[in-house]
Amino acid sequence: MKHSIIAILALLAVATSAFAYQDSFNLENCNLRSRGVNDYFIPLRPGYNMLYEGEDDGEEVTLLITVLNRTKLVDGVRCAIVKEMEWIDGELFEISWNYFAICRRTKAIFYFGEDVDFFEDGEVIGHSGAWLSGEDGAFFGLNMPGFPILGARYFQEIAPGVALDRAEHVSLTAEVETEAGEFENCLSVVETNAVEPGDVAVKFYAPGVGMVKDGAIELVEYGRYLYTEDGEPAEEVVED
Repeated sequence: MKHSIIAILALLAVATSAFAYQDSFNLENCNLRSRGVNDYFIPLRPGYNMLYEGEDDGEEVTLLITVLNRTKLVDGVRCAIVKEMEWIDGELFEISWNYFAICRRTKAIFYFGEDVDFFEDGEVIGHSGAWLSGEDGAFFGLNMPGFPILGARYFQEIAPGVALDRAEHVSLTAEVETEAGEFENCLSVVETNAVEPGDVAVKFYAPGVGMVKDGAIELVEYGRYLYTEDGEPAEEVVED
């Protein structure tokens, strides 16, 4: 899909406010688990990696996402820990530990919070954006439905004053070309932030793969045990 079309969709999504974003989710019949697979999300399997690269505002950005072989109890729910490491021009910028659970029945992914470290010259300088469901008025959000629907709107994070990310599905048939391959029938999602209204991101999710493009960065490699928990290349790639 051409970038101009996506830009128009993003503007329309921001300008349109006739329909509210879903902010409550019934989990009574979900039987939440820390392991499982949603067709549009990174598989919640220990050792799974997704590597992204791109240039944003003249800076080289690298993002590595890894599903750790550990879990964390958040708000009474046992969650998978998904670690994100981001480098800018080769320097470590941010590490976050994100907590997700999957509904066994619907395969929907729910987001229960994150711990965050920001770096400068190798030293931790802050933790902006950190939140946990059940603490300080924060509640879990829906990160990815099990069955995407065009026009769906929902909050991904509900942490007043800290994180209020929300998503809207604007296409189910997008085509995306990346270094990792060409993907069809992608879910296109416009993400906005109620805390920072001018913050808009357009992301693409390929069925059977997960996120393949986020703004200026795109997927270059994915699979299990490609990198260690510390972001170093693994000595041996282990196939399923």
